[in-house]
Amino acid sequence: MTRTTNYGLIGCGMMGQEHLHNIALLEGTRVAAIFEPDPEMAQKAQAIAPDAKIASSIQDLLAVSDLDCLVIASPNHLHVDQLAEIAETRPLPLLIEKPLFTDPADLARLEELDRIYPHPIWVAMEYRYMPPIAVLIDKAATASGGIKMLSIREHRFPFLEKVDNWNRFNRNTGGTFVEKCCHFFDLMRLILQSDPVRVSASGGQAVNHLDEDYNGDTPDILDHGYVIVDFASGARAMLELCMFAEGSRYQEEISAIGPEAKIEALVPGPGRFWPEHLGDAPVPQLIISPRAPKGPIQREIPVDPELLAAGDHNGSTYYQHKGFLELIRGERAKPEVSLGDGIWAVRIGLAAQQASEQGQTINLSG
Repeated sequence: MTRTTNYGLIGCGMMGQEHLHNIALLEGTRVAAIFEPDPEMAQKAQAIAPDAKIASSIQDLLAVSDLDCLVIASPNHLHVDQLAEIAETRPLPLLIEKPLFTDPADLARLEELDRIYPHPIWVAMEYRYMPPIAVLIDKAATASGGIKMLSIREHRFPFLEKVDNWNRFNRNTGGTFVEKCCHFFDLMRLILQSDPVRVSASGGQAVNHLDEDYNGDTPDILDHGYVIVDFASGARAMLELCMFAEGSRYQEEISAIGPEAKIEALVPGPGRFWPEHLGDAPVPQLIISPRAPKGPIQREIPVDPELLAAGDHNGSTYYQHKGFLELIRGERAKPEVSLGDGIWAVRIGLAAQQASEQGQTINLSG
């Protein structure tokens, strides 16, 4: 019989609660302790994991003797300090939410932590595990004949309300191209199997949050933009983001094109946002369009309803946790998303922020 794996969670706002729901779907797991300083979020987390101890601090959480692993789902700007505190106090296998960091000054600290941390660290990149995107990742290089162009479009809803509205400000998030888009820059590197050399971008705040005021402070996050990334392999990738387009049928549309074919993944947004009067929410699609013989081949990639109900990411959080649990139990050798992967995703996002602000192309190859 498999021994129960005990989790500690740091941060149980909206994303932390999604982690709780998905851990509960895994056999032989238990959330032993939670640190969430906001009383309302702590109460909601306790309702999902009633047997968990509600810790008063990270130190209090780390003092729980039977922990096997940790999940960090706190606000972005807290990640590096919390990781450093864990490393100094009681390092354990760790799943840490994206973005890994927000301040370029923290890069050297992270690289040192990567060198000395004695347990695996898995960076949470849920979009890799959305079923239609996972199929595209698996088939894109072969089906396309070698990817030359990669396009990612996300047309979605505005930033949701978070505790103390931390996600309204670049100083906490790293900027929209870091906070929201590091997922997509991670996908670019993964799909193209190459590292970026140049980043160009244009973005702005046209519609969302313009009339919001927080103690005299107006949100400064972007709500739309374009990013173009050139890769060492010669491939090119583009991101198109719009956060005032929640009326779309599909939230993410990914297209990889090579000399032989185009392959696309179409992913709907969270089902809870789909209007009831329109009937059932859209089903994810995979489309392969060969150049010869012409004719798109379309296939539905349905997601288990139980997984859809456990979060807003098309079942991906469950598949990510399944892999992380295999790592903890010694059933896989290393994290699927390394600290280095997480660093690269943020580096591209920070370069995109800089390129957009300065109107310059940012060189990453040096």
